[in-house]
Amino acid sequence: MTTTRYALVGTGHRAEMYVDAITDTYRDIAELVALCDPNAARAAYYVDRMSAKGVAAPSVWGPDDLEAMIRDEKIDRVIIASRDDTHAGLIVRCLDAGVDVMVEKPLTVNAESAAAIEDAVARTGRNVVVTFNYRYSPRNSALREVIQSGRIGKVTSIDFSWMLDTKHGADYFRRWHRDKANAGGLLVHKSSHHFDLVNWWIASEPRRVFASGALRFYGSDNAAERGLAQRPERGTHDGSHDAFELDLRDDPRLEALYLGEAGGDGYVRDRDVFTDGITIEDNLALIVDYASGATLSYSLNAHAPWEGYRVAVNGTEGRVELDVVERGSLAETEGLHPVLDPSYSAVEAGSLRPVADRLILQRHWEEPVEIDIASGPGGHGGGDALLLRDLFVGPGEDPLARPADWTDGVRSIAVGIAGNISLETGLPVKTAELGIALLA
Repeated sequence: MTTTRYALVGTGHRAEMYVDAITDTYRDIAELVALCDPNAARAAYYVDRMSAKGVAAPSVWGPDDLEAMIRDEKIDRVIIASRDDTHAGLIVRCLDAGVDVMVEKPLTVNAESAAAIEDAVARTGRNVVVTFNYRYSPRNSALREVIQSGRIGKVTSIDFSWMLDTKHGADYFRRWHRDKANAGGLLVHKSSHHFDLVNWWIASEPRRVFASGALRFYGSDNAAERGLAQRPERGTHDGSHDAFELDLRDDPRLEALYLGEAGGDGYVRDRDVFTDGITIEDNLALIVDYASGATLSYSLNAHAPWEGYRVAVNGTEGRVELDVVERGSLAETEGLHPVLDPSYSAVEAGSLRPVADRLILQRHWEEPVEIDIASGPGGHGGGDALLLRDLFVGPGEDPLARPADWTDGVRSIAVGIAGNISLETGLPVKTAELGIALLA
């Protein structure tokens, strides 16, 4: 049996999903033969992980040698899981080197780099797949089924609120995401998931975006306003810790990847969330007009006491509502482990708000009906396993059209990119004016 030869670019904690998928479930059809990262010590963590499973150790390369790695290791496909602002340059180089690409969302962080990817795809004819795992979550697939069936008629509007709690939400303000230049802010890095869901749910494209938002909870100015005492600049220190501090020594994987020799590249993974230098927002609201005529009202809060989302889709024949609680509450003494463990249950932690998914359909002049959501084992209710199957085996016939390519990636970040421009100018922004041919 012929196996596909993979290289993985970016060896932070997100790389683990791909390393494990290739070395476990898909080892008969896939082979991870090379790792690429500027931090060789961090790459060594995954070399050791693979060797412990009896898998041949991959070679390790730096980003400057990307083309040589593709040539010498006879790479068929490259997985990119590096920092967001590096995606576009790496994608273009891989396409020009003659290989297809699988990339973590977001596709990239700004319009100029999106246009560069667009040009490279047209020039090379190669393929770029974006890993939108939220499409595969059973609850989100169920909502797509309801809308696609026509049971609520033509979609007229969507109300969508996303809550990140003070463990998960805070983490974006500790690490490299806190600088908008690295990730495009939460509107691009995090919300591209959400905008892709809307684009996919209603099968339409965003046309105009108006945004409002600011940094209102994290950061030094907000800490001073609330009278918070002087704090350590890093969470990894001896002595007592509060709920907003991350001590890397509490998690063996984070300690191995970001402390000691692995942390020698200057990257600080455990910054205090109330320090200077944060250039992203923690409260955001958008109005998005779609080509279909529908309007999206969207909000994101990154310091909520519980985590989950609520979406309501209104149509000409009724309404469907999806209510999701991913984590119901947090004790002040909890560490970071629940955030890193997708199987964590707030019920087990004594939450007063149980973890639940609820999908309600109500047509005009009819009683509401609850739609069953069938979940499977693993992350995102079994959605991660479905995504990985499509990535490594190849997508089969899918009536829900869940597999995503670079065009879906562009449409998802278009909302966030336009939103960032709107935040700067105070004006609505048309996506056709971003300079990306796909959106013109």
